[in-house]
Amino acid sequence: MPAPSPDGGAIRFVDAGGVRLRTSVRGSGPPLLMITGLGASLDLGVPFERELAARGLQAISFDAPGIGRSSPYRWPRRMPGIARTVEQILDALGYEAVDVLGVSLGGVIAQQFAHQAPHRVRRLVLAATGPGLGGLPGSPRVLLSLATPRRYYQPDYYRRIAGQLYGGAARRDPDALLHGSPARFIERPTPRGYLGQIYAISGWTSIPWLRTLGQQTLVLAGDDDPIVPVINGRILAWCIPNARLHIVRGGGHLFLLERPAEIAERVAGFLATAGVDPAQPGRPAPVVMNNSQRQPRDDV
Repeated sequence: MPAPSPDGGAIRFVDAGGVRLRTSVRGSGPPLLMITGLGASLDLGVPFERELAARGLQAISFDAPGIGRSSPYRWPRRMPGIARTVEQILDALGYEAVDVLGVSLGGVIAQQFAHQAPHRVRRLVLAATGPGLGGLPGSPRVLLSLATPRRYYQPDYYRRIAGQLYGGAARRDPDALLHGSPARFIERPTPRGYLGQIYAISGWTSIPWLRTLGQQTLVLAGDDDPIVPVINGRILAWCIPNARLHIVRGGGHLFLLERPAEIAERVAGFLATAGVDPAQPGRPAPVVMNNSQRQPRDDV
């Protein structure tokens, strides 16, 4: 596996699922696989990854096929095919099992991966995401803005729509989410890669099998998220047997970029305590498999 770096990510290109993918490993400690959202390259998560590394976690990230510097699939794939590619990335990098954090579309992929390859996913963090069909979609106007990758190509357009699209801090200062980096407008999604992601999620749902997920799960939801309304986080936390919910007050869709230190602290704290039996420190806690035995939710 690539040598980790606490600040600059160790970049490596790997072959997985017939595509060449750019990957990054940052920090040292328990490995946490980051799966980004629609059209987003791994560069956009750097501020958050640095905070994770500062808290003793190793952040692993990648550009999805056709996004950033990764080559596209020859033919578009549905969600199970994308989850298989994620598993092949872990194989190429030398990881057997990891914690997984998925954001937005990345949270959908994380759910599919945890369902499809449960032995590879130790614990799960689902941020600004939902169960697909069966959840509550954002407004048609907002979803229409997601139909093309234009916001990644035109800075002025991004600044004009960021507030109504992302909510939260973007309503006041869209540039604050960029953290001074032009990466959003440099490592852009290709139209083919972007449309492939939309194709993968269309018609997808996790509702039929969410109750079978055995991983301890932290669900993070912003209460000012126009793309994924907060009710979707509540649905996930209710349906996943061993889940806890944290509502980010005033948080928009990109709350990981709005408050990287705060959210990294929350994630690191969850990963440090999840799986530990408080009555017998050092021993794994039993996995809760039905709603009557669930842990109390963290809903503050």
